[in-house]
Amino acid sequence: MARKNDVLVRFTDVQKSYDGETLVVKNLNIDISRGEFLTLLGPSGSGKTTTLMMLAGFETPTHGDIELGGKRLNNVPPHKRDIGMVFQNYALFPHMTVSENLAFPLQVRRKGRSEVAERVQRALDMVQLGSFGNRRPAQLSGGQQQRVALARALVFEPTLVLMDEPLGALDKQLREHMQLEIKHLHEQLGITVVYVTHDQSEALTMSDRIAVFHDGVIQQLATPSDLYERPKNAFVAQFIGENNRLNGKVAKLNGSNACLVTLDSGSQVQALPVNVSGEGSPTTLSLRPERVQINPPEGALPNVFDAKVEELIYLGDHIRTRCSLAGSDDFVVKVPNAQGHSSLQRGSRVKLGWAIEDCRALDA
Repeated sequence: MARKNDVLVRFTDVQKSYDGETLVVKNLNIDISRGEFLTLLGPSGSGKTTTLMMLAGFETPTHGDIELGGKRLNNVPPHKRDIGMVFQNYALFPHMTVSENLAFPLQVRRKGRSEVAERVQRALDMVQLGSFGNRRPAQLSGGQQQRVALARALVFEPTLVLMDEPLGALDKQLREHMQLEIKHLHEQLGITVVYVTHDQSEALTMSDRIAVFHDGVIQQLATPSDLYERPKNAFVAQFIGENNRLNGKVAKLNGSNACLVTLDSGSQVQALPVNVSGEGSPTTLSLRPERVQINPPEGALPNVFDAKVEELIYLGDHIRTRCSLAGSDDFVVKVPNAQGHSSLQRGSRVKLGWAIEDCRALDA
């Protein structure tokens, strides 16, 4: 396997328009390293699937260049790109056995019969379906069909594997199981994967890096922990994980480490300035529910507010507590279902507190 920092895929100033007027993808510039698992994440219509389809060769860029291993791909047809593809509907041939489905991409590449048989068996063993070669797709469960589709994409040892929401049709438990299977296969084989999903938890579980798309633009490209802990704008903070949003204006900037924000309700909060224009500018404060402390010791935290418990929802490992605080009746706190944690009652009054660095002042 090549060094991790080798660039395998490069998008340079790529744009895509279907009607000649509206850009679905706008000036996309991104490098994907050899051996990396990169996820394109975003809501419907954000440009993530169009980006994948341009890389696969099913769509042509309106402007810009796409390179694979230093070779320009723009005019290379899909079947000559050395790219494996896994679709949401698996796209298995129903009239063929599992082994015949896996053999097909090798036969198209004119591989010898013995090499085909050897590679097919190796690919089936890799996805733990070694004894399923003679079955047809209709005789397999959804998870087994998904593994066959994955094996078919890997059997000819492609330079790159693209996956377009391949787990979308599976139930929750099977989907979570397959997430880990794909992640482990990626680690074992050292393959480069570009994965499209709108499921944020899926992206956080599987990826080395995540590109968050919105309106044809990458809003942030970072590791899962960076995206969750350090969102750069209000869209990323809202889209990745649950998030408390408080609107206000920057009253005072204290360098790069703190600012004072006056909320719409008149309350004042100390926050970390991340994406603000200056004093007097509107801002959205982002605060994760698990970073809020209930009834903190006096003087322990710079931000402490009186709150009223409006709703308690039992979710097993934690209790989702909705409170009214500083003019918002939709302020959420995640209370771990653990020994020693406060037992709250609906209608009770509590104090809620948080640290400056956990409350990020972002664009409005």
